Amino acid sequence: MSGPRNLKEVPPLMQLAAEPFYQPIDDGTVFKLDRTGHETVLHTFLGGNDGATPDTGALVRDKLGNLYGTTISGGGSINCLGGCGTVFKVDSAGNETIIYSFTGTGGDGSSPDSRLTRDKLGNLYGTTLWGGSHSNGTVFKLDTAGKESVLYSFSGTNGDGNNPLGGVVLGARGNLYGATTFGGAYGFGTVFKVDSTGTETVLYSFTGLADGGVPRGGLLRARGVLYGTTNRGGNPQCLGGGCGVIFKIDSAGKETVLHTFSLVDGGYPDAGLTRDKDGNLYGTTNGGGVPACDPGRNGCGTVFRLTP
Repeated sequence: MSGPRNLKEVPPLMQLAAEPFYQPIDDGTVFKLDRTGHETVLHTFLGGNDGATPDTGALVRDKLGNLYGTTISGGGSINCLGGCGTVFKVDSAGNETIIYSFTGTGGDGSSPDSRLTRDKLGNLYGTTLWGGSHSNGTVFKLDTAGKESVLYSFSGTNGDGNNPLGGVVLGARGNLYGATTFGGAYGFGTVFKVDSTGTETVLYSFTGLADGGVPRGGLLRARGVLYGTTNRGGNPQCLGGGCGVIFKIDSAGKETVLHTFSLVDGGYPDAGLTRDKDGNLYGTTNGGGVPACDPGRNGCGTVFRLTP
């Protein structure tokens, strides 16, 4: 479905919960939900060196059952208010290990609001929202010994993107693919590739118009095609510059809009997509749906399925 099949993402019944970033006293949990609806809290984040605010909503799992994820804040660095974030592991018994604490200095990233990708050797890859050589975010690699390498630092200038969200996906030849929330030729974000040498290529720059803009949820890769959502752009009748689209980008960098949200069916998606064996795409929206639910967002959001 998407890249090498050694990566095994945690099923929907095992996910990550976190309180909003503006409530630092509630630092989030890792939990398990079985098929009968019974919840088990595997780990409670304490902030500080332990990490805080695991906001990405997804974990990856290795063959031993260890879970890997990121926290936006916390960790051992004092260079960021509340910490620069961490990469953590939680084993099947609920024991947590901090694999890496970001520093936000010396070219290192900070605030990894990012899901992780794991290759067949056990290396982890992700993105940081801030930090790097230009303070506009990074793509990083973390090896099995916990050594971090910054593969690319976004500049946000000359058509380059900035502030990546959602992490990266791994291609068959070791290329990493992801999206930046802002930057690019028009300021509304990019889809990018970083090869094994750390060379970045902007595959597509969003205009913020009918093609979408401000991608926040990361990418899904299936059979050489990239799929994702944008939080803005699309329908010009939506307030705030459109209420988002579902898109695909082929290997030549050509974008096709698969669906434009109209609020009735949802709007402003923040999350990425999941694909089943038949090629159907599933996701969520942050607004739209039943307008009486939350008039400020024209609804409380939707869960959708799209058949490309």
